[in-house]
Amino acid sequence: MSTTTRRADPVDHTELPPFPGVRSARCPFDPPTDYAAWREGEGLRRALWRGEPMWVVSRFADIREALGDPRLSADDRTPGFPVPAPAGSEVAQSFVRMDDPEHIRLRRMLTGEFTVKRMERLRPLIQEQVDHFLEQMISQRSPADLVSAYAFPIPSMVISLMLGVPYEDHEHFQEHSATIVRSDATEEEKQAATMALAGYMYELAARKQHEPADDLISRQLQRVAAGEISHDTVVVNGMALLVAGHETTANMIALSTLALLEQPDELARIRDTDDPAVVANAVEELLRYLTIVQDGIFRVATEDVTVGGQLVRAGEALLMNLPAGNRDATFSATPDTFDADRTTRGHLAFGYGTHQCLGQPLARVELQIALPALLRRLPDLRLAMPLDQIAFRNNTITYGPHVLPVAW
Repeated sequence: MSTTTRRADPVDHTELPPFPGVRSARCPFDPPTDYAAWREGEGLRRALWRGEPMWVVSRFADIREALGDPRLSADDRTPGFPVPAPAGSEVAQSFVRMDDPEHIRLRRMLTGEFTVKRMERLRPLIQEQVDHFLEQMISQRSPADLVSAYAFPIPSMVISLMLGVPYEDHEHFQEHSATIVRSDATEEEKQAATMALAGYMYELAARKQHEPADDLISRQLQRVAAGEISHDTVVVNGMALLVAGHETTANMIALSTLALLEQPDELARIRDTDDPAVVANAVEELLRYLTIVQDGIFRVATEDVTVGGQLVRAGEALLMNLPAGNRDATFSATPDTFDADRTTRGHLAFGYGTHQCLGQPLARVELQIALPALLRRLPDLRLAMPLDQIAFRNNTITYGPHVLPVAW
């Protein structure tokens, strides 16, 4: 990390590189090649996000420093925050877009739903869903699209069951979620999708007030009755969990499968082991190596602050470059190599600090079950089209293949 504070030089914004950058079609698992130079340069890199200039933080240590600094705000109502808060009063503020102490107060009301112990108890339920969708895919015969037949249904079903969202509505919420996470969607499109999903969640919460069940939304509504939170807060936090709870893991299942198919020795390491610790460690390495959250981790300086040797003025926005940080050689030796036996605990795939991903224990268990089950049930699994013909989600917060044709 640089120790000399640099000031921003006057720059023609039209010459700034876009963020996120474009990945090479020959190496779809690697971050854009420019990111390595961004890590190695002094200070921070200036880039354009949706036409707006901001600081990009690309070194592992700098990202951890920034995400732990209370002077850098995650609140979308802070002046200078690049993603505006939803217009009007129809949608409340999510805990994800708050600062402490209110952020942590609301987060603590949800952490009990995602503890490691609770997720371990969900293993039989998750295994049941994995087996169900795997057999359903097989029954439709080879070839199949792994994304729509396996990767998306599993986390969509699991988060639906946890929240109390009827799974038969999955096409509805997936459609609006897809717009919300698109980095190239217009503000009007995002607003329309947000309001449609909010309307759905309001109706669902209203039903659960009269017909509560053993699910997260019903339990949060009990806190409304106790005066701890508002009805709007239940709705907006439910939306955040629903979107994040299936988009991220779905892309990780698909992209992990593709990466392993390209490295048969590492695939065999996961497929053939009887040791759950080996699988768990390989999942951590996949999370580090692929780092699918390529966009959307913003902060804004509430006062002048130095990050990574760079002077950032009050009101200036920063974007955390998690894929670059997880490929930093100061964190992991030979970072551009996938090694299922490597120990990479402490990676940045789930973020860092008080805002790190609430649902990471769930994501880990889903991946630990879904990947070995697929590889063991279909030992002859293979791509059904050349790698360089696969289209990737470069325009979304989470990276992964749009479709993944596989045969067996």
